[in-house]
Amino acid sequence: MTPSHIGSSFDDFLAEAGLLDEATTVAVKRVIAWQIEQEMRAQSLTKTELASRMHTSRAALNRLLDATDTSLTLATLASAAQALGKKLRIELA
Repeated sequence: MTPSHIGSSFDDFLAEAGLLDEATTVAVKRVIAWQIEQEMRAQSLTKTELASRMHTSRAALNRLLDATDTSLTLATLASAAQALGKKLRIELA
């Protein structure tokens, strides 16, 4: 008989399957990429313009905006925030 997950949360299910950390990381990256894209639209910035402001390549910016690429650095995030006139805020919860 298979275990029932009725009444448990999706987080509990992912934790039991050993997938919670990975799912959380991907979700956070998707939110960050979405926020950057939204701010680019609000400021009518192209990828080329933002990459130039960040003093990086467009390929590096594409990796930052790729919701599935979770390998990014705090320096890259801080650079993007500064280039958009925003502040980066990170907290432990």
